[in-house]
Amino acid sequence: MKKNSGLSFWKKIKFKYKLSFLNENTLEEVFSFRLSVLSTTLTVFAFVILLISLTSIVIINTPIRNYLPGYLDSEIRQSMMENALKTDSLEQKLDMQTRYLQNVMSIFRGDSIADVTHELNTDTVNVDLESLDKSDELTDFIKRFEEEEKYNLNSLTSPTALPENLIFYRPVRGVISSHFDVKEKHYGVDIAAAPRESILATMNGTVIFAGFDANAGYVIHLQHPNGIMSVYKHNAILLKKQGDEVISGEAIAIVGNTGSLSSGNHLHFELWYKGKPVDPEEFIVF
Repeated sequence: MKKNSGLSFWKKIKFKYKLSFLNENTLEEVFSFRLSVLSTTLTVFAFVILLISLTSIVIINTPIRNYLPGYLDSEIRQSMMENALKTDSLEQKLDMQTRYLQNVMSIFRGDSIADVTHELNTDTVNVDLESLDKSDELTDFIKRFEEEEKYNLNSLTSPTALPENLIFYRPVRGVISSHFDVKEKHYGVDIAAAPRESILATMNGTVIFAGFDANAGYVIHLQHPNGIMSVYKHNAILLKKQGDEVISGEAIAIVGNTGSLSSGNHLHFELWYKGKPVDPEEFIVF
């Protein structure tokens, strides 16, 4: 009984019906064709598949895709990332120009200036007055200034009075291998330390620079209150980025041997007060 029912159902869906179109006036058959339930179902299904395929192709290859939920988000994120990188690059270039102008003004005032080295990603841009186009008046002034100040180291060697009651945290455990020496233009101390040793912030402050320099390797600068700045060079890894707030004794980097001027695992540590270098050993017990 079940077998006969199955055959009967199959015959029904395969049974063809004739659809005719007649002339209303003459009742003459104009057009006709035969359809079955099975052929009609397959035809409709094929048409739906074709319609979906064509719609998908149109959406993918036209701006209509931007109106799909979630599709535009990835493009926006990519665009935002590209714009952020461009903005950061412009900010670095602007900062480099600002530092250069500040140091030119310092030269005219006769003040001491800090090292004007600014990194852009993994490149290093050194602002060198000798490589810039200068007028004859500026060239003569620089020569006179250099001659007058050739033997005048008072501005750097005279004791610098830091604010009282300041507490400096030892940046790293180790042995001093090279001391502060203005005559040799060594404006800090070299501390030989164990590899992978943590480097700590000497005071509370803000990271004003964190990047790579061909000579100094991975470098991080901290700006502290009262016009004090600390510099940490030749690091293996930087744990902080520009703009981060740090507290005294917080790990900011890892001891390394990066940069062409490094010959072993150590930290080159500098202290600056109002634009002048000071001997860290006068204020910190290493």
